Amino acid sequence: MALVKISDFDPDYREAFDGNDVKGMSVYAQGTDEKIGTVSDVLVDEEGNFRYFIVDLGFWIFGKKVLMPVGRSRIDYGADRVYAVGMTREQAENLPEFDENMAVDYDYEERVRGVYRGQPTVEMPLEAAPLDTAATVGTAAPAPRPTYNRDTYDYKYDEDLYNLKEDTNQNLKLYQERLVANKVRRKAGEVSIGKRVETETAQVSIPIEKERVVIERVSPTDAGRAVDPNQVRFGEGEATRVELYEETPEVRKEAFVREEVRVRKEVDQETVQAQETIRREELDIHNEGTVVEGSDRLPNDRLPNDRV
Repeated sequence: MALVKISDFDPDYREAFDGNDVKGMSVYAQGTDEKIGTVSDVLVDEEGNFRYFIVDLGFWIFGKKVLMPVGRSRIDYGADRVYAVGMTREQAENLPEFDENMAVDYDYEERVRGVYRGQPTVEMPLEAAPLDTAATVGTAAPAPRPTYNRDTYDYKYDEDLYNLKEDTNQNLKLYQERLVANKVRRKAGEVSIGKRVETETAQVSIPIEKERVVIERVSPTDAGRAVDPNQVRFGEGEATRVELYEETPEVRKEAFVREEVRVRKEVDQETVQAQETIRREELDIHNEGTVVEGSDRLPNDRLPNDRV
């Protein structure tokens, strides 16, 4: 299961701590006022479960960062402290160093878990682990550890390392997911508007006039009447000129504004429905004594010491 830093999993993680930030808290050895380091960051799994504190051991080992399972810590929000339960300087020296640029994989976690378990842990077959035959007679043999390998390991196999118990932490926080609606503006398309020139053949009708000469020969009314020869002049070369005119078409082109195109944008609003599955943590109370119905308080013998 991949591990990520808490801010990468949830940028608003401080809301889960009532606005406080666990990063930057001082780390002290359990039961002492000896400061051993500072919480540099927190690693969570893919479901948001706390797994490790990244502790800068600057007060014990300068420049070294290590992983501390959350089950080996006690958080005191009032004092702004995190207590390392059972950690010794020798243990801190044996822990593998954490590098911000490294990937926390199964092998690295096993090295970390091996130090906190007190002995190295090797990958075991899926068959049941044998009991410790070296145990002395009359002494109960320790319960065998669950068998697992890199593909079957589950954090529940090391509850003492990863469970936040009520007796080692002051607060038990119940988390709930909620949907946060937001809008992202993105480019949905583009409209390009331009002009192009199209050609076509146009025809126009133009009435024109042409002149022509019409020659008619007619008989005058006094045709055949005799005239005095002395009054008649015969001659050659006499001619009558008539000018003829005609119209020819003259075509030219002119440009004019046919129409005007206006471009603008309009915003259409609509409401979309989105749904997602959200999770909520509920409190499970396993009572061994008398249950008081209709009350949200536990019996006095089960209240934390600071509420009795």
